[in-house]
Amino acid sequence: MHFDEYQEKARQTAFYPKEQAVFYPALGLSGEVGELNNKIKKGMRDNTAPDIEGLKGELGDVLWYLSQVASDLGISLDDVAESNIEKLKSRKARGTLRGSGDNR
Repeated sequence: MHFDEYQEKARQTAFYPKEQAVFYPALGLSGEVGELNNKIKKGMRDNTAPDIEGLKGELGDVLWYLSQVASDLGISLDDVAESNIEKLKSRKARGTLRGSGDNR
């Protein structure tokens, strides 16, 4: 499945007030990232193997909320992915993958 196809299908399951566009899914995204990190943290604490299915579920929730933020902003997930790869390729070519800051 391509990102734009996912985004279109995910959008059909988005039910929140239009006046909460961007804000509602952005807050949901941070919550789901927290849930993902919590599962990873507990595995580290307990020295257990990762719960792959549980993590996959959390990653799916992260993707859903990310998709809604992008949709609310009128941004294609395919465009986000392509732009990100181009940025990373450029950083790699310039030897600036390591370090910090957006403008490397």
